[in-house]
Amino acid sequence: MQTINVSKTRKKLAKLLDAVASGEEIIIMRHGKPAARITPVLPESVAFPDRSKLRASLPPASESGAMAICALRNDERY
Repeated sequence: MQTINVSKTRKKLAKLLDAVASGEEIIIMRHGKPAARITPVLPESVAFPDRSKLRASLPPASESGAMAICALRNDERY
């Protein structure tokens, strides 16, 4: 993580953006205190792992989720 003050940020913005694009995080300081953080942009989509084998290995539910929640609520109330 790199820290830089505001005046140097103005002068070196293009180089700072190149560093951020390569994965670096930059903290911009104002009057000796952190004022902003520049980080790389997150990817547009998140790839979730395939869980089809796990779902196939689970036994079928004996009751619906709604009925299970109702039963839990009733148990808590009384």
